Amino acid sequence: MKLEQTIPALTFAASAFAALGSEHRLAILRRLVRAGPDGVPIGELGDAVGITGSVLTHHLKQMVSAGLVQQRRDGRRILCAVNYDEIRGLSDYLLYECCADQGDQMTGDHNG
Repeated sequence: MKLEQTIPALTFAASAFAALGSEHRLAILRRLVRAGPDGVPIGELGDAVGITGSVLTHHLKQMVSAGLVQQRRDGRRILCAVNYDEIRGLSDYLLYECCADQGDQMTGDHNG
C-alpha cells in the first residue's frame, strides 16, 4: 500500500503512531514481525513479551483498531499477525519525500 501525502494518509499515520506509543506495543509488534505472516497464538505472544491477560488484550485491541495487527481464529486459538501492507504503508509515508530538500546533491531515486 503506497500512501500519498494526503489528509487520510496523515490521519492513518497519526493513528498508527499513537497505537505504537508504548514500549509494550512496540515489543508486541517486533515479536509479531519476527513470527512472519503465519502469526503467533495470543498465549505464546504474551509469554514472549511478558504481558498477559487483559493488559495484552488491551494493547492488541489498540493495534488492531489502528490496522497494524490482524487476528484470526484457528480452532480454539486466536492468532495475531502483523498487517504487513499497513506497516509498509506507514514506512512509505515516513520516507515518501526522503532527501527531497537536498536537490541535486542526491543521486538515485529515494522517493517512495
